[in-house]
Amino acid sequence: MKKTVYIIIIAVVICSLIALPINTGAKTISQFEKEANELTKELEEKKSRLAKNEQEVKEIKQRISEIEAEIKQAEEDISTLEDEIVKSNEEIKEKSEESKKIIEYYQMANGENVYLEYAFGATSITDMIYRMSVVEQLTEYNDNIMKELEELIEKNKKQQTELKEKQDSLGDLQEELSSEQERIEDENAKIRVGMPTIEEQIKAAKANVKYYKDLGCGANEDIQACQYRIQQSSGSGGGSVPSANGFFRPMEYGYVTQYFGNNGHLGIDLGSSNKSITIYPIATGQLFFAGYDNAGAYIVILRHNVGGRYIYATYAHMRSFSSAIAPYVNGSYGTSASINGPIISSSTPIGNMGSTGNSSGPHLHLEISTCSWHKGGGCLSYNQYVSRVQNPRNYVNIPSSWNNR
Repeated sequence: MKKTVYIIIIAVVICSLIALPINTGAKTISQFEKEANELTKELEEKKSRLAKNEQEVKEIKQRISEIEAEIKQAEEDISTLEDEIVKSNEEIKEKSEESKKIIEYYQMANGENVYLEYAFGATSITDMIYRMSVVEQLTEYNDNIMKELEELIEKNKKQQTELKEKQDSLGDLQEELSSEQERIEDENAKIRVGMPTIEEQIKAAKANVKYYKDLGCGANEDIQACQYRIQQSSGSGGGSVPSANGFFRPMEYGYVTQYFGNNGHLGIDLGSSNKSITIYPIATGQLFFAGYDNAGAYIVILRHNVGGRYIYATYAHMRSFSSAIAPYVNGSYGTSASINGPIISSSTPIGNMGSTGNSSGPHLHLEISTCSWHKGGGCLSYNQYVSRVQNPRNYVNIPSSWNNR
């Protein structure tokens, strides 16, 4: 009999652990404050890096603009040289014809050396010297014309080659700079990805430390346990949060459009044939935040009491807030003054599905974490929040499609 009781007790404990996948992540105010200082330093470094990167990108864009102008000029120079080479070839042809006609003018017999015949046909020494001079000048003139024009063509061709090499070199440099610009912008995106602004995070970190100190938590007391204890016993800090008595789907009917963890997806995306379907809480909980994220998405965050610990459920991209939520809308997502608002039952609408913010179509993004980076949310930074995000299906039975809550 005793053995059976022990087995039942063990089974109940195991089931409760499975049912409540909460990462306790206990932190004291001392640890929290130390991490807040470290986070502030890290965020300031990121801010500095972003500013430096943005300056580099600005300079790269300026250099790319200059290179594009140089490439355009090189193309125009190449075109001009090509025209000059064509003209030079025509000039050589014309000069060759001219030289040929001059020589033919003095020809006296076909198939013989006309220069010698002309020179030795002189009637006197003076006449011969004159004739030799004419022959020499004609020959030199003809040779010089040919030499000058051929040199011009070679010079033009060489210059054309050099310009083409410069154009190719500029093109390679432009590609290299564009690649560097892409790298820097990618780095910036990774620094910023999915996070509130650095200023918002610093402000929230400082507000969090102050919040827990003002709440009266001991220096070495687990802040979440302290918050739960004080709120549940005295009603301060927003009043007691009733235990979540079961979890429900956030809308009457729908389907999954993107699962948790796909390409780093922090939540689960839910769609419906009704693109403005009513959204409900997944469980009874306390309104923690209502407002907008940096991209303009409508956001509602509810805090739920699960076995004496809090979880935070975020509902994003809604088209509107319900009448129960609208009076508590608190501005931008980064405000440090989070709401310790009213208790919202699982049957109370919180809004309607939409496509606000960074969204490609109407859907609900449902995200669950064991803390929130907002003031009083139990985690210090957005990165800590991300590290404690959990699959909503750990709490809510969400099949690929459904037609009831």
